[in-house]
Amino acid sequence: VQLVESGGGRVQPGGSLRLSCAASGFTFSTYAMSWYRQAPGKERELVATISSRGGTINYAASMRGRSTISRDNAKNTVYLQINSLKPEDTAVYYCRAYAYWGQGTQVTVSS
Repeated sequence: VQLVESGGGRVQPGGSLRLSCAASGFTFSTYAMSWYRQAPGKERELVATISSRGGTINYAASMRGRSTISRDNAKNTVYLQINSLKPEDTAVYYCRAYAYWGQGTQVTVSS
């Protein structure tokens, strides 16, 4: 099983990013997928989840209204679009499938 996140970087407050997580080694279309993040000195927290076919989506309160989780089962990829980024969104963002985690992608929001 492999989960590879990409799309992180440094962005100014108010900007946007689209994170991607490419999955392999398992039947992607049968698993719910989640995005988590971990800021320095803080515990890892759930950001958003999407069911296997995309019909059920949930967001953390802090991300609701300015983020969108989506998936393309044909490409074995899950995405997280984050708009109106804030400095407090600075964290390493991870994708998760069941017990499997990616290595994370760093998002830094700073002017």
